[in-house]
Amino acid sequence: MEFGAVLQTNPPASRTVALAQLAEQHGFGYVWTFDSHLLWQEPYVIYSQILERTHRVKVGPMVTNPATRDWTVTASLYATLNEMYGNRTICGIGRGDSAVRVTNGAPTTLKTLREAIHVIRELGNSRPVEYNGAQLQFPWSQGSELEVWVAAYGPLALKLAGEVGDGFILQLADLDIAEWMIGAVRDAAEKAGRDPMSVKFCVAAPMHIGDDWEHMRDQNRWFGGMVGNHVADIVAKYGENSPVPKALTDYIKAREGYDYNEHGRSGNSHTTFVPDDIVDRFCLLGTADDHIEKLRALRELGVDQFAGYLQHDNKEETLRVYGETVIPALREQITAKA
Repeated sequence: MEFGAVLQTNPPASRTVALAQLAEQHGFGYVWTFDSHLLWQEPYVIYSQILERTHRVKVGPMVTNPATRDWTVTASLYATLNEMYGNRTICGIGRGDSAVRVTNGAPTTLKTLREAIHVIRELGNSRPVEYNGAQLQFPWSQGSELEVWVAAYGPLALKLAGEVGDGFILQLADLDIAEWMIGAVRDAAEKAGRDPMSVKFCVAAPMHIGDDWEHMRDQNRWFGGMVGNHVADIVAKYGENSPVPKALTDYIKAREGYDYNEHGRSGNSHTTFVPDDIVDRFCLLGTADDHIEKLRALRELGVDQFAGYLQHDNKEETLRVYGETVIPALREQITAKA
């Protein structure tokens, strides 16, 4: 299993860069960031600084979307960073959430998402592509490599992830839901004629080392609110009898509005509807042993990467414990099985 750290690009940018450096020092292979250009600082500028000050981590958004940037501009950013730093970028993409909703916009259609994935991936891999009726290729890009991982929750989005994604990003760590969604993506990949095992799986959720459960839950309750926004869209489209597991849809019944200006922040006043048991199921909280136990279970389900959100007050200690205890324990188990 590989590990990523998910950061917000809050000022000062030097703090984000320092956390990325610390993550690499503690054995993390990926540094992801939010991508909402109004709520946080511009991530692609900061990626350049992270790559300059690290040696091996890959960087990318969790997640970007097809609406707020021209697809060719997005691809050019990746290809440029790859030329400068040696193929150390990755693209996480979805239909759009905070980046579009904060301006009273809406997520894109799945058709648009599918088309954007194709354009970004082809250009980001130094290949030609047709876009708006024109045949395009970066004449300056050679040997760029870019994987595009799709974030999804609903049945049709999961189908798309299986059909075209290099990887699938599931933003929650509930074991039952993860098993169902991984199965749905693999099934879609197989029906599309792909090797279902070729799609990589990333579970992304808050990781918080500690022993004060009340405090950890309050620090990470925002995550249940963020997930609830996507679930609300699913319920609106399919009704309460959607094929999505009840464990994912039942808790949003008490949801009353959402302020995107508080999105992804500890103490978010619009996430009080999220019960403790959902926080526990969706996140990785507790001691190192608690984290190791859940990560082993996720790995058994086929998860290739765990990406931990660090939007709480114990960032450095969590990274340290992962580097010294959690990550080595997962790697030892793999070695023992081999």
